[in-house]
Amino acid sequence: MEIDYEKIGLKVGLEIHQQLNTKRKLFCHCPTILRDDEPDGEIVRVLRPSLSEMGEVDRAALIEARKRKKFIYQYYNDTTCLVELDEEPPHPPSEEALKIALEVALLMNMNIVDVAYTMRKIVIDGSNTSGFQRTIFLARDGYIETSEGKVGITSLCLEEDAARKIEDRGDAIVYNLDRLGIPLVEISTAPDIKTPKMAKEAARRIGEILRATGKVKRGLGTIRQDINISIKDGARIEVKGVQDLDLIEKVVENEVIRQLNLLKIRDELRERNAKVVEKIFDVTEIFKDCKSKIIQNALKKKNGKVKAVLLKGFAGLVGKEIQPGRRLGTEFSDRAKVIAGVGGLFHTDELPKYGITEEEVKKLREFVNADELDAVIIVADEESKVDKALEAVIERAKEALIGVPEETRRALEDGNTAYLRPLPGAARMYPETDIPPIIIKKEFIEEIKANLPELPEEKFERFKKEYKLNDELARKMVLSYYVDLFEELCKKFKNVKPVLIATTLENTLKEIKREGYDIDKLEDRHLEDTFRALSEGKIAKEGIVEVLKGFCEYPDKSIDEILEIKGLKGLSKEEVEKIVGGIIKEHLNVVKEKGEKAYGFLMGRCMAKLRGKADGKLVNDILREKLKEFI
Repeated sequence: MEIDYEKIGLKVGLEIHQQLNTKRKLFCHCPTILRDDEPDGEIVRVLRPSLSEMGEVDRAALIEARKRKKFIYQYYNDTTCLVELDEEPPHPPSEEALKIALEVALLMNMNIVDVAYTMRKIVIDGSNTSGFQRTIFLARDGYIETSEGKVGITSLCLEEDAARKIEDRGDAIVYNLDRLGIPLVEISTAPDIKTPKMAKEAARRIGEILRATGKVKRGLGTIRQDINISIKDGARIEVKGVQDLDLIEKVVENEVIRQLNLLKIRDELRERNAKVVEKIFDVTEIFKDCKSKIIQNALKKKNGKVKAVLLKGFAGLVGKEIQPGRRLGTEFSDRAKVIAGVGGLFHTDELPKYGITEEEVKKLREFVNADELDAVIIVADEESKVDKALEAVIERAKEALIGVPEETRRALEDGNTAYLRPLPGAARMYPETDIPPIIIKKEFIEEIKANLPELPEEKFERFKKEYKLNDELARKMVLSYYVDLFEELCKKFKNVKPVLIATTLENTLKEIKREGYDIDKLEDRHLEDTFRALSEGKIAKEGIVEVLKGFCEYPDKSIDEILEIKGLKGLSKEEVEKIVGGIIKEHLNVVKEKGEKAYGFLMGRCMAKLRGKADGKLVNDILREKLKEFI
């Protein structure tokens, strides 16, 4: 579908959340590490919404409360504390995190506040033990440049990350507290973005600035993009949790398609004088002998009910596609799943099917008094769930008559989105009473300004000039997680070519990861030990791959132990000469037949035996010299 984004009035704003790589958490002194071992214990909580200062309850919090879920929190005695468990007041904010956040703000041309106040943001989906997230507003009114124009940066906040979801058991959700409290910056743009391509470029530019600090965490889950999208006559939709930069364009494109199709459906419904009958019909008797496994499971195993709602004038539109592979009926189903916890629903646009017969559909339509222009939605489950699910369907169907409902949606892997919750309102924010205001002194700001890091484009040019990297490798290295380590290694080991260090960090590590090795076990010291061994002649450059694989397998071993395990102990020149001479003698028949042309064959045999144990250039020189003796 060719879309004129200017004509439809597309507006996009981004919210970028990036974890900071600090020694301690934002409001306590626990380390910012994730654990995969068994926790030491767990607690159980039930969270409820509270009134704001204006006496209002946030609508998103109210929806979460209606789910009546329990939350189980796993903790560790040595890396989590009473702050995460909400049994102790927060400690003063991390000065390291504050400094990094202000550095990012200055790199985006922002105005920093004189006094920073901490706020509480109500969140009762279980992701925080306290029922709220602490956030500190630090800067406003900045901008970044893109090829399609400036994008305003409206605010930058420093806040605590949420707990890590481990398992959803239906009636209870299990969280681990290791991630709760890790500092992150939240960067919000103005709705200045006018195309999907511009959205991706703006997100990439913000990511580049964040990485330029060298003080942000890397890897899956450490950065996420939330996208606010609207079109003329549509509504603002917040899409949560876009982790892949390459998915941003597709998410924006598909949301635009969704809103345009919802507006077309609205217009068709109005032409038909459609309406939603706000009555729930018990149709269990019609389906008591139904062959549908879903219905039989609900009736027999859950002792449930089958109930229905009538949507006048909706026939053919419930099954209409609004996003690739998703229909208006999918939107109804999403609401029912999220609010009531049912597995899904059936609608007459897709029936008879799934074990439901034509005769049963006919009886259903007669029972609810549906004509040919009407659609009927049915749900089968426990009675309390069925009623809540159909109430949610009624609400969503009424919104279809209006157009596009404002809501928060979650990003799916294919670039589509699904309903998550209503858009939160202003009632979710109120002041934090346990943390005093933070006075940000001018001297502190000036000190940060004097030590701002290079921007990516500046570092790119320097890397090409100083380290002789080509454009592709320089660009990769500038944006690399290992950029600071790269420069440290280049300074320490001047006899090792920077190009080799860069290709090892950016290419070799990815290759061994593809082979199944866990490179997350590699620490800076492992890489430093590897290049020290190379610099000192203990290994040849061909041995780097095996050494790194060895450290992945045995991260606690020393470099000498790894060399022993991998059989990579470096050989002296005399030992290399002896081995090369032996290989020539072993293949004298080839030497006599081919003469100098036997070099390629012999070099292959030599490197098969010496790879990683002797430098390739040394082997080459010795082989050429010795070969002359036999020709």
